[in-house]
Amino acid sequence: MYGISETAVIPVRIEPSEKSEMVTQILFGETYKIIDEKDNWINIEITHDGYTGWIDKKTGTTIDQKYFDSTVNETFKIIDTVYSEVIDLQTNEMIRIPFGSTIPCFNNVKNEFRINAKKYQLLNNNDTENKKDVISKAKTLLNTSYLWGGKNPFGMDCSGFVQLVFKTELIFLPRDASKQVEIGNTVGFTNNVEPGDIAFFDNDEGEITHTGILISENQIIHASGKVRIDSFDHQGIFNEEKQKYTHKLRIIKRIL
Repeated sequence: MYGISETAVIPVRIEPSEKSEMVTQILFGETYKIIDEKDNWINIEITHDGYTGWIDKKTGTTIDQKYFDSTVNETFKIIDTVYSEVIDLQTNEMIRIPFGSTIPCFNNVKNEFRINAKKYQLLNNNDTENKKDVISKAKTLLNTSYLWGGKNPFGMDCSGFVQLVFKTELIFLPRDASKQVEIGNTVGFTNNVEPGDIAFFDNDEGEITHTGILISENQIIHASGKVRIDSFDHQGIFNEEKQKYTHKLRIIKRIL
């Protein structure tokens, strides 16, 4: 059995309780496999990154194997503006959906799509307008508040930010920085950096604790307090306001 989000954001928690820590989010159009149920909670595995957790049963929509296969095999679109709007063609109700949302089973001519038998229309489809590179997409999220477990334009953590930006490039990264670091090719020196390379940072125990997207060999955009641009060099991230290094560089990876 599978499910899909028909709302902007579904919180995913580590335990089946509203009081439990939120570890990630499911955005509109993202699918998941249903693993187990407990009372009013569903244990799920998110399709595109394999992340597991618990969601409130009321928040998702159940889909069958046939429709799930359609979401994989038919045309889909990833939203790369801060938010877009879709209309439920049955009720004429509007839903605002965030950056990184998925439009499944998408008819690009009519700007329509379906979830199960329900039809929707995507408003303000910008496919034919200016194509943005990965750095331009990342910059649309500047000043987004930091939120542990978040991955939408109203709150996101560092790895959620990186995952979301690369999702709009149809590159589906793992959810956590400790897994993202395993992807791509190593960039040996900071003077070989290209825009869109991903930098990873560790703590004193050698654990990967932070990540961000390099704009150049001396600038990085990352989520720390908020999505921001800071100075960067071979030592790590230098915060000009605090006049100190805040994150220690471990490795740079290239996946584009």
